Amino acid sequence: MTTTASPDLGQRAETAAQPAAPPATTAKPGVPPEVKRVRALARFATTITIFNILGHTVLGFEQAPITPIAAALMSYATALLFEWLDAWAQGRTPGYAGGFRSLVVFLLPAHITGLACGMLLWGNTSLWPYLFAIAVGNGCKYLVRLRVNGKLRHVLNPSNTGIAVVLVLFPWVSIAPPYHFTNLTVTALDWLLPLGILMFGTMLNAKLTGKMPLILGWLGAFAAQAVLRWLLLDHSLLGALVPMSGLAFILFTNYMITDPGSTPSSPRNQVVFGVTCAAVYAALVLSGISFGLFFALVITCVLRGIVLVAAGMRAARTAVPQQTAGTS
Repeated sequence: MTTTASPDLGQRAETAAQPAAPPATTAKPGVPPEVKRVRALARFATTITIFNILGHTVLGFEQAPITPIAAALMSYATALLFEWLDAWAQGRTPGYAGGFRSLVVFLLPAHITGLACGMLLWGNTSLWPYLFAIAVGNGCKYLVRLRVNGKLRHVLNPSNTGIAVVLVLFPWVSIAPPYHFTNLTVTALDWLLPLGILMFGTMLNAKLTGKMPLILGWLGAFAAQAVLRWLLLDHSLLGALVPMSGLAFILFTNYMITDPGSTPSSPRNQVVFGVTCAAVYAALVLSGISFGLFFALVITCVLRGIVLVAAGMRAARTAVPQQTAGTS
């Protein structure tokens, strides 16, 4: 928000005889961060809902049609349960209290987590892997938290963490095949659909989440690691770059890695986060580990958590001598 400085008193006295200048207009206040957050969540939730509906009716998603419905209901139930338990343990008012609007706003992240897990995982004919991933994702928001700027914040990306845990614990579960996002599209729709999602996601992140530095750092570092693998390790350059052209990569870039709750807010730290994620991805690829995007994001979130803990401990150590000096 910009402010208008008041004129100097001495200058005002010297120019008293001159005609008074028209009063300066007050700058329009910016949108509060909480309003931006709610708007971003609402748009994310709307987008993923429409995409799931189109996916199961037009695009050719291969999960059972009951999957997104069961996933959303499971996510609502676990989110409400965990919030009630946490509020009861801390003696505070639950986040969903305060009327219907508060309930809807509280459930928006759960809605996104449920539909994301139901869309990105492939559990064959079993429904429970999706539900387990959702329970893990919503639970990690309460189990792994750190105090950032005086507030408890979750460290791990909920939907990504749930997916990664299921992939580790149950090797027979996989990621939904990338082709199923455009399984039944033909001709121009094969590139118009990814282009449309890319444009909408970019505008959403640029206007509401403020995560464009993170996205640019991630994309630049991903391309750089592909070139380095080609130059130093004789990997195929086209094979290393081609994931960036897929719809799955676009969804990950615009809707997964940019989670506001588990990523930094300052532009510099956002770039570091994106570069770190790309570097971890490259290390996983060189180690022969599949599903590198999801594991790289979990590892990057953990590394960020370690940095936050270390910074907090360092600040506490420096604060003690200052307090001692002040009381001596």
